[in-house]
Amino acid sequence: MACGTGWSTIVLAAAYPNADVDGLDLDEGSIGLAKENAAQEGMDISFEVRGAADPGLSGRYDLVTCFEAVHDMSRPVESLRGMRSLLAEDGVLLIADENVAEQFTAPGDEVERLMYGFSVFHCLAVGLKEQPSAATGTATRPDTLRRYAEEAGFTRFEILPIENGFWRFYRLED
Repeated sequence: MACGTGWSTIVLAAAYPNADVDGLDLDEGSIGLAKENAAQEGMDISFEVRGAADPGLSGRYDLVTCFEAVHDMSRPVESLRGMRSLLAEDGVLLIADENVAEQFTAPGDEVERLMYGFSVFHCLAVGLKEQPSAATGTATRPDTLRRYAEEAGFTRFEILPIENGFWRFYRLED
């Protein structure tokens, strides 16, 4: 979900050539660029302007990924609920989002300050464009994402033990 210009989708399709990999996003311009990027890489990938709540996609995927996007969404609970509907039985939602501190402390480390800069100048503004909005912003704490996941109906929430200075990875399941 929220594949943007398609790079993560392209990398996944290249790494797993026997898998069916689709790129979905609500932004028509991003999907156009994703198709161009895939063509330049010689990849034949389906990119479509479709949302997670599309009933035609219900139960279709064993794995749904959402990289670097939940914090931009005006209504993240609704979006996560839609992503949940995409999952086949025993399917998994893998989310990558910013690796900010678990609690706010001023002034924050260098990464946290960088993330707040991104939030003020881009991510929060994007999330506020549609109303009503959760106004989450870039510095999404794990407890906030956990709450959103629970409200969306997920029963399993795990922070994956992947060490990375910028990203935190989450596994969500029913």
